[in-house]
Formats: sequence, C-alpha cells, structure tokens
Amino acid sequence: MRVLLIVAATLWGAGTGLVLPRAAHRFSVEPDEPWNSRCPAGHPITGAYGGWLGRATCPTLEPNGPCGAYGPHTPTTSTATALVCAALATASGPRPETAVWLLLTPVAILLALIDIRVHRLPDVLTLPLAATTTLLLAVAALLPAAAGSWPTALLGGLALCAAYFVLFLANPSGMGFGDVKLALPLGTALGWYGWPTLLTGALTGLLYGALYGATMLATHRATRKSSIPLGPFMLTGTLTGLMLGGIAAAS
Repeated sequence: MRVLLIVAATLWGAGTGLVLPRAAHRFSVEPDEPWNSRCPAGHPITGAYGGWLGRATCPTLEPNGPCGAYGPHTPTTSTATALVCAALATASGPRPETAVWLLLTPVAILLALIDIRVHRLPDVLTLPLAATTTLLLAVAALLPAAAGSWPTALLGGLALCAAYFVLFLANPSGMGFGDVKLALPLGTALGWYGWPTLLTGALTGLLYGALYGATMLATHRATRKSSIPLGPFMLTGTLTGLMLGGIAAAS
C-alpha cells in the first residue's frame, strides 16, 4: 500500500510539475503590473484556461524569432515537485492528510518559483492556499486514520502568522508582507501535527534562510542590504516539519 502511494505521489508531482513553469512565468511580474501574457520573445501565450495551463514552450517563429522554452527549467521543476510529493507520501503514509499535502504541493512549488524570480508572493495564491489548507484539513480530520488535530492547526496558522507579523513590524525592510500571509497556511499545515512540529518547521525555515544569506555574504554575491526571497525557505522548513511530524505520528 505504501509503495503504491509513493509511486502515485511521485507521478502526481512529476505531472503537475510540468505545467508549473508557464504559470510561474505568467505570475512573475512586479506589483501592480498585469500578469504576463507573452513569452520572452513577445509572442502571445495561448492555450487552455486563457493560456494558464500548458507547457512553457513557444513554437512560434514569427514575428520576433524563435523562443523555445521559457520560465523555470521544466525538467528541474517536474523533478523537484515529484521528489517533494514522494517525500511527503513516504513520511505521512496512507493517511487522509497525505492527500492534502499532495494537493497543495504544486501551489507551494509555484510560490517558491515566483518568489525566487521576482521576490513576490501573490495574494491570488497565498490567500486561497490558506483557505484551502484549512478546509481540506477539516475534511481530513473527519476521516478515519487522521493523525492530526484541526483545532491545533487553526491555532497554529494564527500563531505563525502573528509571529511573522511581529517580525515584519520589527524589520519591514527585511521581510515582505507576502511572507506574513504565507505564514498562515504554513502554520496551519504544521499545526496539524502539534506545537512541536510547528516550532520545528518555523525555526527550520528561518535557519535555512539565515544560512543562505550567510553563504551569499561569505561568497560576496550579496551585501547586508541585499534582500533574499524568504518564501522558498519558509516552504522548505514546512516540508521538514511535515516530514518529521508524519514520521512521529507513524511511530
């Protein structure tokens, strides 16, 4: 059963990862700018759902020449999404919350890609992610074999969001308000497995970000005034916490 789950999770991650680069390209714009509707060569992006769904490739040769692939590297994105899904399935096993983690993983990867490219976490993704995480975990809590607590998940989301809001007020130049909004669904997910998991995931995310910043400074690729995208590290810390929480719940 577990092996089949891991295989299915890997295929789900690989498949959804194929369509993330196009969405990442379209969402990767500065605030107040419309979503990107053209490839880097200037060709209009067309396809299903207004051009949002599809591979990030442009076969058009005219009028501005060939474009080919655009956005984040598709094989890398697909592989990363597959690995994250496989890791979550391995750690959580055949439980209701595993389906929640797998459904939310593509959105999490998409947010990380956008934040890396333009240092932005769009409300159109973070706010629905918060609502969806809450609702899906509410359903999971009603099913047999659920290993978490929905009330604690709710409190965890509010607690982590409040903590990041305090950090934002203390240093608004070092943290975007999008990070505060992202903390709400991440805290909800981590809180599912309890307060120790929430604390582990939250601190691990900050640690990952601090290590990255220190490395950039040490290699002279950034200065103390340089900004770094915190979202990917928050998400990676959440992945760490969920995996540890899932393993602990299985023991």
